[in-house]
Amino acid sequence: MNISVIGTGYVGLVTGTCFADYGVNVICVDKDEDRIARLEKGDVPFYEPGLTELVHKGMRAERLTFTTDLAAALNRSLVVFIAVGTPAAPDGRADLRYIDEVADQIGRHLDGYKVIVTKSTVPVGTGRRIQRTIAAQAPAVRFDVASNPEFLREGSAIEDFMRPNRVVVGTDTCHATAILHDLYRPVIGDMPFIATDLATSELIKYASNAFLATKISFINELSQLCEELHADVQTVARGMGLDRRIGPDFLHAGPGYGGSCFPKDVLALIATARDANCSMRIAEAAAEANTRQHTRMREKILTAAGGGLQGKRVGLLGLTFKPDTNDLRESPALALARWLLEEGADLCAYDPAGMDEAGRLLMDLQFGADAYAVAEDADLLVLGTEWNQFRNLDLSRLHGSMRSPVFVDLRNVYDPSRMADAGFTYWSVGRSQAGACVTT
Repeated sequence: MNISVIGTGYVGLVTGTCFADYGVNVICVDKDEDRIARLEKGDVPFYEPGLTELVHKGMRAERLTFTTDLAAALNRSLVVFIAVGTPAAPDGRADLRYIDEVADQIGRHLDGYKVIVTKSTVPVGTGRRIQRTIAAQAPAVRFDVASNPEFLREGSAIEDFMRPNRVVVGTDTCHATAILHDLYRPVIGDMPFIATDLATSELIKYASNAFLATKISFINELSQLCEELHADVQTVARGMGLDRRIGPDFLHAGPGYGGSCFPKDVLALIATARDANCSMRIAEAAAEANTRQHTRMREKILTAAGGGLQGKRVGLLGLTFKPDTNDLRESPALALARWLLEEGADLCAYDPAGMDEAGRLLMDLQFGADAYAVAEDADLLVLGTEWNQFRNLDLSRLHGSMRSPVFVDLRNVYDPSRMADAGFTYWSVGRSQAGACVTT
C-alpha cells in the first residue's frame, strides 16, 4: 500500500517512519523546504530515541521518501494522513488553521478515491469540517474521511507505535474502515482495533489525555496534603497504584504536567464542552491544580533559597518537559528557568537534549557542560527533569563543589535520608525530610 503523511513534526515523522518499517511505501510531505532538505539527508530535526536509525533504514529500503509536492504525493497514495499542528488558541480552543489549509490543498488536487485520515489531535466535528472543505473543492470526486488519533509518548514513541495498547479508527463507511484495518494489520496483532464513528474517535484522544492529566493533578494536590501531615506521597502513590482499578502510572508528584499534549488538550476539551453547553468541572479543576502546582514549586525554591534569589547562583538540572526528548513546549522546568532569571538568579542549566532550543528562547541563560559544572559554586541546585543521568550523581562531588549544599528535587529522584547523610539541605515534593522505609 502507498500512503502519504502530511506534516513531518513529531507525530507525522514517527507515523510515516514506523509504517515504512512495516513494508508500506510512505511519502512524508511538508511545506517547510529546509526541513524536507534536512530529512532527505537523513537529518531528523528533533530528538526521539531510535528514530534517526529507523529513518535511515526506511530511506535505504526506498520505502520512505520526503517531498514538498503535496499534489504528487496525493496522486500516488490511497491513504493520506494529516499530521499538522493544532496549537491552543488564546481561548483554549484548538487552532485549526493548518488543518484547514491542508484540507483545502487536498481538495484542489484530489484526482481519485482516497481515505483522508486525521492523525492530528482535533476537537469533535473536525472530520466533518474536513469533509466539507474537500467536497467544496472536489465535488465530483469520491473520498472518505477518517479519524485515527495518536497515542505516542515522547521518548518511547516508536515502542508505542509498534506495540500499541489500541488502535482507534472512526469513519462513516465500512470501506474506509477495511482499508485502515488492512494498513494496521501488521501493527495491531492481537491488540484491540476500535472501529467507531468520527465524533467518538475524535473525543477518545481528548478524554484519554484529560484523564491522565487529572491523575497527575490529583497526586500533586495530594503531595501538598502529605507535606502538611508529614506523610510520604510516594508511599501513598504506591499504595494507591497497586490497586488494579487505579494503576501506578501518572501518580508521580512533581512540578506539574507539561509537553505538547496535556496542557492544550485539557483546555480544548473544556472549550469543546463549553461550546456544547456542558461543563467539564473535573478537567477544569485539573488545569487549575496544575497552575497552582507551578506556583507551589516556585514557593518551595524561594524558601530553600532563604526567601530571595537576587544574586544567588542557581544550578538547574533539566529543561525539557520529560526525559528522552528535546521538547520544551509547556515544560515546567523551562518555565522555572524563565522565572529564576526574572527573580535575579545567576542561573546555569544543563540538559542532555534541550539546550540548543532553550538558548534561543532564553538569551540570558548560561549552560554547563554537565551536572557537575552546573553545581560549581552554586547556592542552590534544582532538579527539574528526571533524566537517567541525574539519578545517580556523585553526591560527595556535588557537595564539595557547591557554595551551599541545598538541593531542591522537584522529581523525587533521591532518598531524603541519603541526601541528609551526604550533608545536603534537601527539599522534595510531598515527602518527609526523614524519608520512609518501603518494602517490596
